[in-house]
Amino acid sequence: MKLGNILLFLSTAILISCGGGGSGGDDGPDPEPMATPPSAASLIFPDDDEECNEGVIVSDTQSTVTFQWNASENTDTYEVNLRNLITNNTTRTNATTNEAPITISRGTPYEWFVVSKANGVATTASSPTWRFYNQGLGIENYAPFPASVIAPERGSTVDSGTITLIWSGSDIDNDLAEFDVLLDANQSNPSTLIETTSESQIEATVSSGTTYYWRVISRDNFGNSSQSEIFQFRAQ
Repeated sequence: MKLGNILLFLSTAILISCGGGGSGGDDGPDPEPMATPPSAASLIFPDDDEECNEGVIVSDTQSTVTFQWNASENTDTYEVNLRNLITNNTTRTNATTNEAPITISRGTPYEWFVVSKANGVATTASSPTWRFYNQGLGIENYAPFPASVIAPERGSTVDSGTITLIWSGSDIDNDLAEFDVLLDANQSNPSTLIETTSESQIEATVSSGTTYYWRVISRDNFGNSSQSEIFQFRAQ
């Protein structure tokens, strides 16, 4: 046998013994299928913009309310996010079913939403946010819900000159009367009254290079009132 043929034979043998030329080798285990992200839950109770008059009374100041929502697809756990609209404190309660009993303050406005989670998936899904008043002891007329900002959005930048401040207000007694709009450069407590209005927007003049803070005081026909959070934007 010629030297060239001998070398070719040896090379082929080495490749076969190492599996280098085979087509039926083991490529390893099949990759695990990707987990499906959860879908958003839809809320059931407490109802949006309503008085919550169900629950177990714990004391004159607290009651236990069972929050309920429709089960969402591809979901293993839920997180109930509940914010006290007076103190702005937020609590988070985990649940494996579509309900969760939570003890909350009476005569107090809240907002809540549910986050759906799936094991092994970083993506979550959030329900819409609802607001309600937890029934209070002997309360015949409730204060309005604190106003929510629409524009300018919190932390946004606007052009200097004349801008439009827009918010939304609501009241479960449907007797919302007017709003006081406070706007200035005081971060901790804006106190300059810009206008009192029954509308949900006003125009204001802002100067370049200034960060502004504003809040809305909502008032009903019985004199009950509520203060919004402090919102902030910068004029350029």
